[in-house]
Amino acid sequence: MAKIRPSGGYRQLRSFQMATIIYDATYWFCERFLDARSRLGDQMVQAARSGRQNIAEGSRAAATSSQTELRLVNVARASLDELLLDYEDFLRHRHFRKWEPNDSEALAVRRIGQQQPTDPPDANTLSDEQRYARYAQWLDHENPAIRANALICLINQTNYLLDKQIAALEAQFIKEGGYSEQLAAARLAERNRKKQDQPADPIPSCPQCGKAMVLRTAKKGTRAGKQFWGCSAYPDCTGLVEV
Repeated sequence: MAKIRPSGGYRQLRSFQMATIIYDATYWFCERFLDARSRLGDQMVQAARSGRQNIAEGSRAAATSSQTELRLVNVARASLDELLLDYEDFLRHRHFRKWEPNDSEALAVRRIGQQQPTDPPDANTLSDEQRYARYAQWLDHENPAIRANALICLINQTNYLLDKQIAALEAQFIKEGGYSEQLAAARLAERNRKKQDQPADPIPSCPQCGKAMVLRTAKKGTRAGKQFWGCSAYPDCTGLVEV
């Protein structure tokens, strides 16, 4: 039986693919340029991990809860916002220049992310390592400022994708309802299907005269309110059949 709501498939989401690059690059950035004893490095790695993992968990939760899926994707978005601020702080505290949106380096990084999955090479056929390699000239650079600026570009692009994902989930919830509502609708549809498959009760013939009978309701006596089949020739014929 097919699922009422599809779930999983997060590895094909561009937001998850981009978040994976950000997580890997952040891990190596902190390992290379931040003091291992600093809490900042751990916080940045955990924020990057939270962005990636919550996208995956939200996709899996879609099977049973629209609200949980939305909440987790929003958590992913908030985690990447936190990481974005950390990279901006890194540049500012060390007096490194932050790329302007129209700088050639920023445009070059964004251009790769703007390629559609249908563009060669097909983004959904690439491994995580191959996707990372497309940005390696910036993410593996000896200059930490270049790495940080490139990651800021990638985080902004991923947040844009997550904003679209959240808007689509909200619109779907408004249109189709949550899992419980869809489950109730599916159950009602199954009941109606079974009713349609059942043959209608045949109208019996009067056991006394053979004429067609009519469904009636007793108005008095011990059977008041109960239905029965009465002869259509009543009162000339008093034949009846129990329902």
